[in-house]
Amino acid sequence: MVHVELYVWSYCPYCQRAEGLFEEKGVSFERHVMDDDEAGLKKLREETGHKTVPQIFIDGDFIGGCDDLFDLEDRGELDPMLGIENEDFEFDEDEEED
Repeated sequence: MVHVELYVWSYCPYCQRAEGLFEEKGVSFERHVMDDDEAGLKKLREETGHKTVPQIFIDGDFIGGCDDLFDLEDRGELDPMLGIENEDFEFDEDEEED
């Protein structure tokens, strides 16, 4: 199972949006609330070069923030990163319509 970590502020709508996507996909994640951890947030910013939250890691790899997460989703790249198999619906042309 993939390990997802989100560094968030509790009142951040972008953080909530990112969390919602993982919840919709049924992917559990570790949530680190940075509201009162300015030193930890400063260190995280220095490590990633990313200045805003959420900061999202999948299996230890920094993927970016909320926009980056949804860009991966839109390109169809997120599910494979999460180990989710996408079963495409196939229409059987031989089936008769009612």
